[in-house]
Amino acid sequence: MSALELTVSGGVATLRINRPEKRNAMTSEMWRQVPSLIASVAADDAVRVLVLTGEPHFSAGADIGEFGRVRSDPARGRAYDAVVEEAEQALTRLGKPTIAAVRGYCIGGGCELALACDLRVAAAGARFAITPAKVGLVYSLTGVQRLVDTVGPAWAKQLLFTAEQISASTAERIGLVNEVVPDDRLADRVSALAASIRHGARTSVTGAKFLVERLARSAVPDAATAALYDQAYSGADYAEGVAAFLEKRPPSFD
Repeated sequence: MSALELTVSGGVATLRINRPEKRNAMTSEMWRQVPSLIASVAADDAVRVLVLTGEPHFSAGADIGEFGRVRSDPARGRAYDAVVEEAEQALTRLGKPTIAAVRGYCIGGGCELALACDLRVAAAGARFAITPAKVGLVYSLTGVQRLVDTVGPAWAKQLLFTAEQISASTAERIGLVNEVVPDDRLADRVSALAASIRHGARTSVTGAKFLVERLARSAVPDAATAALYDQAYSGADYAEGVAAFLEKRPPSFD
């Protein structure tokens, strides 16, 4: 059984971390597999949303047990960090919406994976922490940027400085997660959220993701932004949306 399992159903891809005996800790090989799995999601036109999850824990982070081999010196450490960075960037650059469904521990590299997703929904019992301070490491630059963008500088510093675990309710209060739901409602809520996204206009959803990511880094319009609007206005989704509104019926974007 693979430690990373990708399934597709009804336009929703689910990437499940499946190493429960190690609380879904990520090995270097698992990190290496992420970009190719995300690439297959990107290439499948039927997939509209990706859900990243794990049971009974989202992920306890990187597998520290292998650090003596894969992070034994600066050169190996840099190589390992590059693999993790590539996995994170594969998620952030995917042109389709991503949802992290978080249950149990979401620690260290696990939290970095969740932050690389567009939305995060947590079960009430979930626990979050960013823990490089516990092992003498420095969190990746892109990971810190994403954290600051999400929770602001003050909370980013507290999480990084202390490595303390925080509850799902605290994570929601500081903006680390979008929603917290009862543990037995997590799957249903994520499924409903994915369905809402899947039934929306593809042009609108992918355009919104592009613009939010662009504005997080620069508010200056450019040729790519202009082309995005041109494509929307000349696209089938826009035509269907206007027609449905005028005809007083639900739009059909599939």
